[in-house]
Amino acid sequence: MARKQKAPEAGGGSPAWMATFSDLMNLLLCFFVLLFSMSTIDAEKFAEVVASLQSSFSIFDGGSSSITDGNLISSGVSQLNQLNDYYNNMGLNQDENEELNQESIKKYEEYMEGQMIDKSEEIADKLGEQLDSSGINSNGEIDIDITAQYVLMTLNGALLFNSGSADIKADADEFMDKLGEVLKSYDGYNIQIVGHTDTVPMANNSEFADNWELSQGRAYTVLKYLIDEKGMDAETMSCMGRGEYEPIASNETAEGRARNRRVEIRIYNELSSEIK
Repeated sequence: MARKQKAPEAGGGSPAWMATFSDLMNLLLCFFVLLFSMSTIDAEKFAEVVASLQSSFSIFDGGSSSITDGNLISSGVSQLNQLNDYYNNMGLNQDENEELNQESIKKYEEYMEGQMIDKSEEIADKLGEQLDSSGINSNGEIDIDITAQYVLMTLNGALLFNSGSADIKADADEFMDKLGEVLKSYDGYNIQIVGHTDTVPMANNSEFADNWELSQGRAYTVLKYLIDEKGMDAETMSCMGRGEYEPIASNETAEGRARNRRVEIRIYNELSSEIK
């Protein structure tokens, strides 16, 4: 009986190092594709990735190894140590990234400033209508201005106080009552009262040592009136005195000094202060 011939044995296949090398090339290809797909790259994080890959690929199962500079012995292929040059050649270096970030921040700040000014204008328009309806600004004694942060109401100091005094005048009670009703509709906004004076020194005043104390006392008086008489929220209100140090007119003339003797009420808009 004839014997069956043995089938020839299959070959040994590719060497082990070749499979490992192929895997490495696939990984590097994926890595470069990932780089191309990224619109922006953080240079610091990129450097960390490169360092991590260098340390991860230092030893290979197939016997190939990298020396200190990261050059693979297999086929003399240089790995990873040129990635920083490649990255910079793409035009995505750290300086350009920082420039883009600064430009984005500047655009955002300009946008937010515009939004804040719009909010202040809305409050100012409404406030002006309320003051006109109340009849307390028929003579234009209250000036309204805006900044990106707040609406500024400026009251002539002579409307509320006698010279050298921080007590509200008797004939100003009706004015303060109507003003308080208007301001009460902004209860919950951050409101700051600021007192100002001219440069004329205090004369024989036992209550206040100087103009700074006088300006603080007047701001505090208005604040307490709004809290005690109108029930406004003390947690969102504050006051301070600036004395003669923030003039809006020359102190060389009587008219200028009269303008500098004033009380300011600042109503901060929603974007610069929280509303409760």
